[in-house]
Amino acid sequence: MTDEAPGARWAAPEMQRRLARRNAAERRFQRLGQLAIALAMASLGVLLFAIVVRGIGAFQTTELRLDVDLRPETLGLTPDMSDEEREGALAQADYRGVVRDALRALFPEVEGRSQLRELTGLISRGAGVELRGRVVSDPSLVGGSVSVWLPADDEVDLYRKAEGDVSGEGRFSARRIAWTEALSEQGRLRTAFNLRFLTSGDSREPELAGIWGALVGSALTMAITLALVFPLGVAAAVYLEEFAPRSRWTALIEVNINNLAAVPSIVFGLLGLAVFLGAANLPRSAPIVGGLTLALMTLPTIIITGRVSIQAVPPSIREAARGLGASSLQVVVHHVLPLAMPGIMTGTIIGMARALGETAPLLMIGMVAFVVDVPTSFTDASTALPVQIYLWADSPERAFVEKTSGAILVLLAFLIAMNGLAIAMRRRFEKRW
Repeated sequence: MTDEAPGARWAAPEMQRRLARRNAAERRFQRLGQLAIALAMASLGVLLFAIVVRGIGAFQTTELRLDVDLRPETLGLTPDMSDEEREGALAQADYRGVVRDALRALFPEVEGRSQLRELTGLISRGAGVELRGRVVSDPSLVGGSVSVWLPADDEVDLYRKAEGDVSGEGRFSARRIAWTEALSEQGRLRTAFNLRFLTSGDSREPELAGIWGALVGSALTMAITLALVFPLGVAAAVYLEEFAPRSRWTALIEVNINNLAAVPSIVFGLLGLAVFLGAANLPRSAPIVGGLTLALMTLPTIIITGRVSIQAVPPSIREAARGLGASSLQVVVHHVLPLAMPGIMTGTIIGMARALGETAPLLMIGMVAFVVDVPTSFTDASTALPVQIYLWADSPERAFVEKTSGAILVLLAFLIAMNGLAIAMRRRFEKRW
């Protein structure tokens, strides 16, 4: 025993030096943590800024106004045609030639095959198809010269967006620059919202390419995935947590589920390739195969989050229900699951968000194919948004760079929305005991 007061020991110089060193170490650790967070946020900000700067151009496009000749004789129409024959002739008319003639009429001094080919390169190759769609949907346009806005070529679009000096690169020569400037001075070029990017499918021409087909393919794939993983994941979590006996077999299952959650996604792609395409002979590049493959990848995550949510329900609720005469099934269905459902749904949404952004499994099952048409069923050939981004990033055309960034922005918007929904559901339905 010592007569030294307790406060005197803490006031000793040696103890004060130790406390000062501990406090200094704690402050350094806090500063390192703050620096790490600042660096992470700065890196994320730079990445998002670069994507936004490059991707914002995908939502804008350049259009060219032409005075096209839509007289009946130009389209191959005759007065003695029936209505059915007239509709067929309108659909089969040479609209590409009509567009080409309208552009040549603006520059009558252009002669020679090479110069004419350069001139017609100012307008998109799909302009004739778009003009056909307008005339077929509105036959009243037939009758004379009509002024229409049609998509310009992607090189013209890049030039107007000032995406660097495009002169001297072969495709966009000095003559094309002069013609573009002349059209701009005449008020025949404008920048408009690129609705095609959100409403059309993929295309070899960057100015016509859109993400709608990929969005529909992703939606169909996610529908298959959700329909499988939610009931199976919840049922497996309930059984393992509430009904399964504690044995070596159950422990082995739990270990395997935890290990499957950490398996690289491409392994599940190989499994889907072998089972669903090789053994089951399902159609290649179809949403049903993509959904089944992503369901295998997502199922372990749903089971783990479901078990954690069920474990969070206080045992007193189970005991109270059993004390009132409820069976084990009634305890789970009427008490445990309703209380655990917010956490289960949150985990499901996070798992679906991960599946939405996956590319490797879909590449293995053939969803990397070039698909123009928008899928209408679960067995139609389609692609997914992450795969579409991969395809555009690998394209040689410079205009696909902004298309890639624009598609990334759309994908990020969906992922942020899904994670925000998970957070909102957690805060709205979370129970505290």
